[in-house]
Amino acid sequence: MTVIVREFVPDDAPAAVRVRRSAAPYTVTTPASMLNERRAAPPARRYLMLVAERDGEVVGYGNAGLVHEAPEPGQAFVTPVVDPAHRGHGVGGLLLRAAEEHLAALGAREVYAWVRDEPECLEFARTRGYRSTRTLRYLRLELASAALPEPPAALPPGVELRTAADFAADPRPLFAADSEATADEPTDIPFGLGDYEEWLADTWEDPLLDRELTVVALVDGAVAAFSAAHTDGEGRYVSAMTGTVRAHRGRGLATLAKTESLRRARAAGCVEAYTSNDSANGPMLAINRRLGYEPCATEVRHVRSLG
Repeated sequence: MTVIVREFVPDDAPAAVRVRRSAAPYTVTTPASMLNERRAAPPARRYLMLVAERDGEVVGYGNAGLVHEAPEPGQAFVTPVVDPAHRGHGVGGLLLRAAEEHLAALGAREVYAWVRDEPECLEFARTRGYRSTRTLRYLRLELASAALPEPPAALPPGVELRTAADFAADPRPLFAADSEATADEPTDIPFGLGDYEEWLADTWEDPLLDRELTVVALVDGAVAAFSAAHTDGEGRYVSAMTGTVRAHRGRGLATLAKTESLRRARAAGCVEAYTSNDSANGPMLAINRRLGYEPCATEVRHVRSLG
């Protein structure tokens, strides 16, 4: 049986989405979002998308690029994904090798990858020189039957709940809040969101972003917290990012926004919700436990020096 690795082309999107879903069912992606991922990648990222064919069938997908927003140059990422039914045939190794060669040619020094917390996947990373650094917890909520908190009888003084759709004419205040919240996320590589135009293409125009379900908490008219919602049109909802600007933390505004987003998602027909948190992000893990989320998967971040 022959395995071939080649560059992704737009017609590969449905098959690549199927591979992603089979390998990581706790994530949400669609052909449209995958194509936007390719279109929106800034030139400085030097983004590469790959597929692996086994006897003519797409059974693997990979991507790689530079973390161009990082303060220290030479940081990079790679994500090889293989349909579980086709593991053990060298597909992942070929995807990883092609991605690493691409990054090495760009001068990358350190490559980071998320690895499913399963013996087979961890061993794959270890034998290729990757070492573990931190963990990411994925959680699932049976949204259709979840006992979500009732809306408060009254919002705190000065607090107002809106949606991202209300910012369609000028989403810059959401960009500013997203940038500040993202900068404080636990991570191995400190980075920002890049410039506003990159954020528009990569985040605001992502087909997964449901602006009607993305809830924004305002305090005295200014964005204070938000909970961004991704949906796939098939009943699945993902909290893409929930954050609060520094001046308003500790007031429960993120919980307020996320809970309202979940209520709206259920009313819109979403039946299951997913979210993820770095293991060091205690505040958001606590919020999600209170909302009824339960662990469904863990990924371990790994790093390798290309030296």
